[in-house]
Amino acid sequence: MEEIKIYFFHCPSYFISNIMQASSNWTLALQNLNALFNTASKPVELTASQADHTATLYKRPTSSRWQVRFKLPSGNWHSASTGQSNLDLAKTAVIEVQHQILSQLAAGESISKKTFSAVAQEELAAMRRALDNSRAPITYKDYIFAINKYLIPFFGIIPIVDIRDETIEDFSAWREMMMGREPKASTMRNHASAYNRVIKLARKQGLIPTERAFPDLPIDGEKSQARPAFSQPEIDELLAFMVNWELGGRLQMSRLMRRLCRSYVEFLLYTGIRHGTEARALRWRHLQWHYTGEQKYLRVWVSGKTGPRYLIAKHQVIPALERLADWQDLGCTDLNDVINARIDKLVFVYPNGGTPYQMEGVFRTLMRDSGLALDTAGRNRTLYSLRHTYATFALSNGVDIHTLARQMGTSIGMIEKHYSKITPMLNAEKLA
Repeated sequence: MEEIKIYFFHCPSYFISNIMQASSNWTLALQNLNALFNTASKPVELTASQADHTATLYKRPTSSRWQVRFKLPSGNWHSASTGQSNLDLAKTAVIEVQHQILSQLAAGESISKKTFSAVAQEELAAMRRALDNSRAPITYKDYIFAINKYLIPFFGIIPIVDIRDETIEDFSAWREMMMGREPKASTMRNHASAYNRVIKLARKQGLIPTERAFPDLPIDGEKSQARPAFSQPEIDELLAFMVNWELGGRLQMSRLMRRLCRSYVEFLLYTGIRHGTEARALRWRHLQWHYTGEQKYLRVWVSGKTGPRYLIAKHQVIPALERLADWQDLGCTDLNDVINARIDKLVFVYPNGGTPYQMEGVFRTLMRDSGLALDTAGRNRTLYSLRHTYATFALSNGVDIHTLARQMGTSIGMIEKHYSKITPMLNAEKLA
């Protein structure tokens, strides 16, 4: 019998399965496969003059966005999404993607991202198999319950490498709100054990750098430390520093990222909006004026994880937005013109319309260059520190927690959990 070898190239398995099922013989199957590969998007070879390596742009059959593939210093190949459907914008984004990935490698961070839910499902499957074979302790049932009831609903869509101390604090407050009480020590230990199993599997898969300390779930009910924020003198120092810092940068993409980062930081600081999901989805038409008598305020429509809401921005954000609109050449003289024009474009983009790969990397550079990376307790500041700073300043200015919770798109329980302990100190003068 003649031996026939068939080589399957990288292709989604369900595509191959459907093709094989629809084919009556191997010859027709191979013809269908050949047609699939011929109609797939052709790779685009390019050499970015400011990049460190030759990169290849390509599209997957199931996606409209361009992916970039390039070789790492280790010699391994790495693929990532440019986030762009337009080829010209994708070519521009290549340099930023490479810069971000290489910066993460230099900082000892993982460049592979997998959601908590994806890793948790693998751990759940392993524990269920062990239970089916009667080779597992009875506690596995408790772990399975904790993962399905609490861990996946909260951490599910978060890339596991992005879990930080503030994420754990949010989970603790959310869990207490869902349970209606503070969990008992035994419950906390059970949840922590289940969480640790998922994190251990993530480390084994190389999703978390081995040398990186990873935040644990609390097991003894002790109150967590306050989040790293900025004092008013530090904010003044940061705002002054960014004026010249945004003009620096060796590469053109670095200069673009710095210009955008300055406006992004100011917007987060003056609105309390969540970075990422809320801020980066914001469009110019989402900005409106709100009038109270003759006084007008900037109102921002936001769609976040707690649903849509309006928030009122501080007056100080207006110059930052006008500077950004002028940089993007929107054809408006001031923010009033921008609002009246109801421009349906993203706010935090480059002048060519390209969106940043992410802002965390350039913010870390800003913190390093400004000397403000650590707070007085030695904790690393992140973009989330700007939201925490906003809340702290609002409470110190007398804003009640109900109003603050609505403004920030969170629950009263979350505000009380994180900030109630500092409220008396912030209002010492009134209380005394």
